[in-house]
Amino acid sequence: MSTILFDDDDVALQRRVNDLLDWGLVLAVFGVLAIGLISIFSATAPTFITSGSGLSATFLNQLKYAAIGLAGAVTMFYLPERWFRDLAWPLYGVGVLFLVAVLIPGVGKVVNGQQCWIEIGSFSFQPSELAKLTTLLALARHASEKGVDVNTIRDGAIALLILIIPVGLIMLQPDTGSATVFFAMGLGLYLWLGGDLFALYVMCAAPFVAVAALYGVLFDAMIWFFIASALMAIGAFLFRRNAIVTAVLVAAVVGGGFLVETVFTKLPPHQQNRLITLFEPERNPRGEGYHVIQSMLAVGSGGLTGKGFRKGTQTQLRYIPEQWTDFIYCVPTEEFGFVGGVTVIALLSAIILRAASIASIVRTRFASVIAFGFASMMLYHTIVNIGMAIGVFPVMGIPLPFLSAGGTALIINMSFIGLLLNFYKTRRRRASSLIT
Repeated sequence: MSTILFDDDDVALQRRVNDLLDWGLVLAVFGVLAIGLISIFSATAPTFITSGSGLSATFLNQLKYAAIGLAGAVTMFYLPERWFRDLAWPLYGVGVLFLVAVLIPGVGKVVNGQQCWIEIGSFSFQPSELAKLTTLLALARHASEKGVDVNTIRDGAIALLILIIPVGLIMLQPDTGSATVFFAMGLGLYLWLGGDLFALYVMCAAPFVAVAALYGVLFDAMIWFFIASALMAIGAFLFRRNAIVTAVLVAAVVGGGFLVETVFTKLPPHQQNRLITLFEPERNPRGEGYHVIQSMLAVGSGGLTGKGFRKGTQTQLRYIPEQWTDFIYCVPTEEFGFVGGVTVIALLSAIILRAASIASIVRTRFASVIAFGFASMMLYHTIVNIGMAIGVFPVMGIPLPFLSAGGTALIINMSFIGLLLNFYKTRRRRASSLIT
């Protein structure tokens, strides 16, 4: 066995293709993208076929966006990593400016009460999707600066500010679902960057206590809130941190639970109904609960192998309005059953795991933060969207990555994939490399 030293240029020329591309990631992305296109074709074809037309505009647009996304991925694959690092702050500024622009009357387009889109010709652009990329680049740039420690007040506050600015602007649209994605990304990065586990526990436990409080308020069952609060407190004290600090944090979380009713009463009626629907969709079967009930019927009726391509009754008879967007998961589960649903989950899980794996092997902290941040966002999107489809999460308008119809989201996600493959390609480049 011999050992040969190569410099960067030699390695780039002699490394085999299998070593340049993460084929597991590539195949998973193309697999889930293909399922998405098939599902969109099935969900949008009936109306257009009966009217004598050909392929639906939604399907053709998704094909176009997939091609643009692929071009974006190839571009990201070849650009030097240092360019992304050097441009991180300017790009973050551009992302924020777009979020401001969409709020300007006459610039932002209002759809279903949300001013989330900017129209450029025939293309509708969603700035919040771009902000996911630019915010992650800014967080990666901040985290990769020399001496940065997210557990310190200064560095943690800067990271939080980077997140809060786009979140605040997105909430003004208002788009609560997209705003929550940024916090999920932040929590994932806090863990990845060595954040304090006790603080992470408190941040993750707080939503569960709040949900228990909401359930207690809506159904006069506050016992569940008290049980959740007690369990949260026991877990906090098991960390054996400073007793006073622990008590203050527990009191803050529990106190927040008591404020849930006040916050709930101040929400717009449609958001209140969505939260009620989370626990009892049948309470409003013709309103907010309609989508959830029909979605659950579609998912459950598929059986083991499904009803067959374009034979799903819920899909073909349009019981779920605009099913090709947020409720796209119902299509493969109804038409291809349990097998189709598990295949989608397996492919998305493969993408998430490969992104996390790349985060652990890349050569720079900047690249590592971006890879794990993307994995965190993908995980959150997948859990919440599928949870919406089966009735365990409220309807939040969060698309299923690579499947839901939508140009901006698909192009940005494909660009992320190009970045990951770029980082994977250069993972072994140092002053010298070993090939045995």
